[in-house]
Amino acid sequence: MIIVMKAGATRQDRDEVLERIKELGYQPHVIHGTTRDVIGAIGDERGKLILHSLESMHGVENIVPILKPYKLASREMKRETTLIRLSDTVAIGGDEIIVMAGPCSVESEEQILECALAVKAAGAQVLRGGAFKPRTSPYSFQGMEEEGLKLLAKARELTGLPVVTEVINPETAELVAEYADILQIGARNSQNFALLKKVGQLKRPVLLKRGMAMSIQEFLMSAEYILSEGNQQVILCERGIRTFETATRNTLDLSAIPVLRGMTHLPVIADPSHGTGNYHYVAPMAYAAVAAGADGLMIEVHPDPERATSDGPQSLKPSKFASMMTTLRKFADAADRRL
Repeated sequence: MIIVMKAGATRQDRDEVLERIKELGYQPHVIHGTTRDVIGAIGDERGKLILHSLESMHGVENIVPILKPYKLASREMKRETTLIRLSDTVAIGGDEIIVMAGPCSVESEEQILECALAVKAAGAQVLRGGAFKPRTSPYSFQGMEEEGLKLLAKARELTGLPVVTEVINPETAELVAEYADILQIGARNSQNFALLKKVGQLKRPVLLKRGMAMSIQEFLMSAEYILSEGNQQVILCERGIRTFETATRNTLDLSAIPVLRGMTHLPVIADPSHGTGNYHYVAPMAYAAVAAGADGLMIEVHPDPERATSDGPQSLKPSKFASMMTTLRKFADAADRRL
């Protein structure tokens, strides 16, 4: 249920409603709006009629049922798109298209610093790079772990770019949060509910990638796990799903972008690098994602893709990335966005 507070409701009015929700056995979640607050009361659906008694409380305007199973992520809960601010100048979910770029894996200090300088010069606002790498094969490069995190922090210090990197288990989540500005949950962990709960308890934005065989509703239910733990800063990432097609690594579901924008207030970005698995297709799919309404992009960039420890075939060289960014600005303008 959603408890809509009146525009002139005081903080005391809101606190009294929150306390009453807890007394009734529900978990309250406050969403601060521009003119009024709304409170989601999450709990056993069978007792929802008792929540209507709150309508008589001072400061309450009305009570509205949430029909979707993903309560906190739904547009019913919040009409305007959530703005996730990373710094004074970088925010995801607004008019600006946010580009996260960098290598799949941090391999060395020289490599990550070269990448960071190159993507910043081309116009990227966030540096991506993997320190912990969940791989299909146990014999593949698994990442530099904490040393990789330290190198990402060094690249941030050099460039000023916020950093997004992957968390692969609850045990290392707090360690990653010490270094990263955004915690990434990869496709393989998108239904690792223990991990989703853990990052939901941390005070860091979370970038949640869609699972390889995940429906959109299942995707939003994974986001709900994070939101229900109190972390409202969730970014959704369409990164391709597994289909019968073999011409590309995955099938980038661009239709998911407008569908999600209609269903949820959470910002939505696209990852055409993993979505296609081939650097030839990354730029066209990036343009198409912006045209479809994406709030941002995640692009893999490597100074020497032929020698990359992971995902070399889908990585752009810095010169190709810079060229893509130049053209991307035209698509952003056409979509009434900025880059």
